[in-house]
Amino acid sequence: MKHRRLLGKVIMVFVLLTMSAGVLAQSLYPTDAPSMFEDRKARRVGDLVTVIIVEQATARQTASTSAGKDSEVSVGPGMGVLADLIPLIRLGGGDSFSSDGSTTRGGSLTANLTTRVAEVFSNDTMRIEGSQKIVINGEEQEILISGLIRSRDVSPDNTILSTFVADAEIAFAGTGIVADKNKPGILTRLLNWLF
Repeated sequence: MKHRRLLGKVIMVFVLLTMSAGVLAQSLYPTDAPSMFEDRKARRVGDLVTVIIVEQATARQTASTSAGKDSEVSVGPGMGVLADLIPLIRLGGGDSFSSDGSTTRGGSLTANLTTRVAEVFSNDTMRIEGSQKIVINGEEQEILISGLIRSRDVSPDNTILSTFVADAEIAFAGTGIVADKNKPGILTRLLNWLF
């Protein structure tokens, strides 16, 4: 009787071991998920970062040129044998050139655009990219941005100023009736090409 009980216990342990051999221990807390004590700053591929675009550019170029030249040749009495026979001859000439020019160009762009982390590098930098398309009354405006950011420059609310984006490529383009009217016509472009 004792042997039967012992044999039954051994068989039960054997069955339990064979059933649990395929089951692996799993933690209740996954290791790939962020900790509940960790801040929510973007640091992984797919995380979102809002870029506050505050770009302002102004360029000014000024050029000024001034040049002049005067010359005079004269022949008259007292300047050689033949000079006494010829009346005073005087030749003179000169030219002057003056030019001024200036160019001023400026632009500004202010927007908030949420981007996605596309790549994470080992040196604490991330590549972000994003776009935003807005259509109002048939006019389509699109903002595109990409560049590199440091994770330490991202604020706790996952925002970063565009001035902290390295190799930033920011494009603002529009299509529609108003954008088409701002382009020169075919005849104007032809005349500009010829002249």
